[in-house]
Amino acid sequence: MAYEYTGDAAARLLETYDTDAATGPESSAPFPQDRRRPELNLLRRLLFPGCWNADGLLEDESAVRNTLTELGSHYESGIRAYSGSDPAGTTTDVLDRLPELRRTLEKDVEAAYKGDPAARSVVEIVRSYPGLQAIMVQRVAHCLYDAGVPEYARELTEYAKTVTGIDIHPGARIGDHFFVDHGTGVVIGETATIGDWVRLYQDVTLGALHFEEEEDDEKALKKGYKRHPDIGDNVVIGAGTKVLGAITVGDHVSIGANSWVTEDIPDHTSVFVSEHPEQERKRNG
Repeated sequence: MAYEYTGDAAARLLETYDTDAATGPESSAPFPQDRRRPELNLLRRLLFPGCWNADGLLEDESAVRNTLTELGSHYESGIRAYSGSDPAGTTTDVLDRLPELRRTLEKDVEAAYKGDPAARSVVEIVRSYPGLQAIMVQRVAHCLYDAGVPEYARELTEYAKTVTGIDIHPGARIGDHFFVDHGTGVVIGETATIGDWVRLYQDVTLGALHFEEEEDDEKALKKGYKRHPDIGDNVVIGAGTKVLGAITVGDHVSIGANSWVTEDIPDHTSVFVSEHPEQERKRNG
């Protein structure tokens, strides 16, 4: 039996479109078409219709519902492939969360606009910024991860990585107003947590420092334990920085570029490399 969405997210999504800055005067559809993976294209249309040639969704609940059903059919196939069970309930639960996630993503757009001097418009951020694409997919994948379908969730975030160069595990828990600027090479591990108003730059890693082995098999690494950092609120982490291990970075912390952090950082602290290597120059020829 084909999946059909019957929840109330269509009406609730329609209500959120009234506050979408991207559907106002800045919107200039039709935009260039995108033929990549169907889940991503449908998700973009539902969450930011004014930026993805989906103006027909803005005032038509039945069109929103039909798009939810189409997206749900893809999610259902992915969930069934990994779980082997009836996926309809899980699919509906994930789709029911889209209105809430859209509100959160609006905050992510706000963080990008306020946090990047080069940002010119909401449309530019929604269509062009890899950080927004990556967190949009990750926030939905996190719902699938929490629903007990981590393999399919990982498949979606891995696809987002191929598009954006940003690797965010679906298990990571990320707060509001999150912004990854530039983004290439950013890695965020499964057990990382991130607070509100956090900004990361390219080549930042929130990763593990050491791995534990299974007691009965020295060749197998232990699974399911805390191994990535917890990042507080109002934190900026500069390009090339590695924050490693199950450590805590407090609130209102600034970490300079190319830092190596393996110990807790208290609130209201700046961390930076104090002695840079000396640079030598010589004339050629």
